[in-house]
Amino acid sequence: MTRSSSTYTVARSRSIGNASIRNSLRPLALAAALAFGAATAMTASAQTPSGYVANDSTLLSVSATSDAKRTPNIATISTGVVTQAADANAAMRANAEQMAKVVAAIKAAGIAERDIQTSGINLSPQYRYVENQPPAITGYQANNNVNLVVRDLSKLGKILDSLVATGANQINGPTFDIDDKEKDVAFDEARRGAIEKAQARAEMYAKTLGMKVRRIVSVSEGGRFAPPMPMPMMAMRMEKAGAAADTSVSPGENTLSMSLDVVFELGK
Repeated sequence: MTRSSSTYTVARSRSIGNASIRNSLRPLALAAALAFGAATAMTASAQTPSGYVANDSTLLSVSATSDAKRTPNIATISTGVVTQAADANAAMRANAEQMAKVVAAIKAAGIAERDIQTSGINLSPQYRYVENQPPAITGYQANNNVNLVVRDLSKLGKILDSLVATGANQINGPTFDIDDKEKDVAFDEARRGAIEKAQARAEMYAKTLGMKVRRIVSVSEGGRFAPPMPMPMMAMRMEKAGAAADTSVSPGENTLSMSLDVVFELGK
């Protein structure tokens, strides 16, 4: 009787233990089922994005470039003063005096402070070279240069003349450009032209393949380019005999380019 009771007690203990294990595993199983269901839903969502393409479709990638032309309305000029003297201090002093007159002429021409920027100040020794001897310093050269933006191109020639008259002995440019507001309008025009080219090309491919253009899948800008105008020659023009020479500059025309990469969906 004692042995049977013991056996019953052990069996009952095992039964209670197994039930306890099953009860403790139920929340874990439920959590796993919920997680699996969420993962399945996420996977199903990922497989059907908004850009879903039908199985009977063909994707066509087209690159197109279009240009917009504009007459420049601003010009950038680099101007400055080069002076030489026997010692460095004298070269810098002479340069500062002459450069002050040039900057005053720039401001007198109506160039705003925001359109005047120092581009470089340099002081360097000048050498004399003799064979079989070390280089000897013969003096110093000082350079001071500024970049200025001219927004009224009708005054460009007179500004150039006034710079030289007040002591500028270095002039580079002008480089013609288009201000940001007008440039944005021109690039939008080029974008429209590129889209029209891409659509026409896609229609041609679809017709050749016996298909139709269903829709545009994506559009991306490959890049935009506004090359600066080549530096023009500054011509001296005489208004009449004995008159002072006037610098004549022609702005010409600038070309702005836009490239687009467009993906089309083709189908029967």
